[in-house]
Amino acid sequence: MRRRQWRDWSYWGQPVPSFGDPQARVLVFGLAPGAHGSNRTGRPFTGDGSGNFMFPVLYEAGFASQPNSESRDDGLKLTDMWISASVRCAPPANKPTPEEQRNCAHWLDEEMALLPRVRVVVCLGKIGFDAFVGYLLRAGVLASRKGIEFGHGVEFQLGNGMYLMGTYHPSLQNTNTGVLTAAMFLKVFVRARELMTTKSKR
Repeated sequence: MRRRQWRDWSYWGQPVPSFGDPQARVLVFGLAPGAHGSNRTGRPFTGDGSGNFMFPVLYEAGFASQPNSESRDDGLKLTDMWISASVRCAPPANKPTPEEQRNCAHWLDEEMALLPRVRVVVCLGKIGFDAFVGYLLRAGVLASRKGIEFGHGVEFQLGNGMYLMGTYHPSLQNTNTGVLTAAMFLKVFVRARELMTTKSKR
């Protein structure tokens, strides 16, 4: 159902494509399109509270060309970053079911094959983190997930030289309560920028 403030909008209402720099060394991996954000605008984290929190941080960290995100045609560009999600359509209950996640898993497999320069993956929230660990298991990068647990600020170097990071999701539930602050979030992306240029210690 459309919100009154967007009653004149024609909602995108389709699977939301990933976006960013195809030569990205940092992948931001989220959960699913927001009902009145991505689902409305057709671009991840665009036009909702999570994006309003995230893009100023990405701008300050040097990944985004501007600090605001209103529509997919607003001129925002990402440099050295690609943004994707574990589920590509807005889930009816605003939380993807395991079945929805399984149905979308193959898109991540194909997407990673097209992003050969990715060195750092920043997962937003536990569901996104677990979904990406599932990809690593399918791809044979991990033999098991023992010792790979979600937490804010966690960092793991993988056998293929990539780094896996976790952060609390920039949802209003987290940002409005102080669970996640802009300073905490920025620290993660400053570290991601450091790691994307770090020589592998394999």
